[in-house]
Amino acid sequence: MKRNSKWMMLTGVLLIAAAILAACGGQQAEPTTAPATEAPIVTEAPVVTEAPTEAAVVLSGDPIRGGLLYDEWAKVLGVEAPEGEPALWATQTTNTRTGAGTWRCKECHGWDYKGVDGAYGGGSHKTGFVGVLQVAGTDANEILGMLKGSTSPDHDFSAYMDDQTLTDIALFLSGNMLDSAAFITDKAAVGGDAANGETVYTENCVDCHGPQGAALNFADESGPEYYGTIAIDNPWEFVHKARFGQPGVADMPALVDLGLTDQEYIDLLAYAQTLPTSSPVVEGGRLYDNWIKATGAADMTTDQPLWATQTTNTRTGNDTWRCKECHGWDYKGVDGRYGSGSHLTGFPGIISSAGKTPEELLAAMKNGDHDFSAYLTDGQLNALIAFIQQVEDMAPYINDDKTVNGDAANGKTLYESNCIACHGEDGKALDFDDGEGKEFVGTVSADNPWEVLNKIMHGQPGAVMTAGLNMEWSLQDLLDILAYIQTLPIE
Repeated sequence: MKRNSKWMMLTGVLLIAAAILAACGGQQAEPTTAPATEAPIVTEAPVVTEAPTEAAVVLSGDPIRGGLLYDEWAKVLGVEAPEGEPALWATQTTNTRTGAGTWRCKECHGWDYKGVDGAYGGGSHKTGFVGVLQVAGTDANEILGMLKGSTSPDHDFSAYMDDQTLTDIALFLSGNMLDSAAFITDKAAVGGDAANGETVYTENCVDCHGPQGAALNFADESGPEYYGTIAIDNPWEFVHKARFGQPGVADMPALVDLGLTDQEYIDLLAYAQTLPTSSPVVEGGRLYDNWIKATGAADMTTDQPLWATQTTNTRTGNDTWRCKECHGWDYKGVDGRYGSGSHLTGFPGIISSAGKTPEELLAAMKNGDHDFSAYLTDGQLNALIAFIQQVEDMAPYINDDKTVNGDAANGKTLYESNCIACHGEDGKALDFDDGEGKEFVGTVSADNPWEVLNKIMHGQPGAVMTAGLNMEWSLQDLLDILAYIQTLPIE
């Protein structure tokens, strides 16, 4: 049986081989007759044509805008973040934030783009969600699909952002993230050249942030946050914002757009981490102006205890707790501009404290009805002291008729180099009146130049405003700006 089986198999193989040879044009005897109905012999294999594969659509957009959107897309789009939290937020319990902040891409995936495997792997920002660095190099079309819910319907953002916006984010994620693992260790910059970083800073950042990075405070006096503060506390956020800019701030350059190398970001971070994280005199000036607003404290429900010792100033509540309300914008109290009118209290000015030691001033701020230690920390009180010890009489600079001894032409140049971004060319971009009137920067400078000079020097409590003293502008420069502002429209 086995022998017969082998022969049968061999016979089958030979028959198949003969058929293949015939199909390929092999030689064989022609039949003597061919039936009329017999199909013609095929001598060539048929050509099979495959359907062409459709090429993937090449997405076009702005990956730099995508980086801004990753930071805070609602602010970039100029809209309010959706109410509540994203659907995926309910799947985690470790990050207890609510509202608008939960809609930021960075809140789930981190400034280092590593999510639970990076800096957000612990602490109050932990969500347990994966990072996005893993999609670097992935086709942007695939990432766009993810943003539209291809991997999870709860990750579909198409109801909140249009196709172009989502495309910009996809392009950023596909090709514009920077893996910081090689140059940030325990928050410290590694392998950076601080000297070259200073050059990068001077060429790109100094005009807004000032020579020491302290011209703008991004938080408040409960915990000031300067350029250097962010670089030290959150170097990943620093690098992201340096590369792509700040959402809602059109005048901040995206260094990616300027073609900086990865090494230059490392150098910039190394330099930024050498910059100061406090500025006592400037912080004290904002506290003197309005410490409640400067620290983000709750409104006061009673008047300041000393207020009951005077009857001429009838203001109540928060105003009675402002240092300036007792001691004046010219720092002279009853001996200056607040010596009459509705602001009169009869209290002396802080100029009368000249010559007192920091210890004596601190004791005065913790004494009896003038005790502020329940509201301000020792650090904040010491900032106030640093401010008080450097104030000077404004009489040589601002005249009784409110005119300013300054060079308006130089003031215009300085104004246009910095202030114009917020206040506008004519100073009317911001209206400070909280009623039905108009109060522009020109209005305030004409009515109360002492107040405006204090704000030019130290900034506006509770707002991101340039502190002129930290721009290293001289007192005369500041007076020149004030002189120019007085030429702007008052209504």
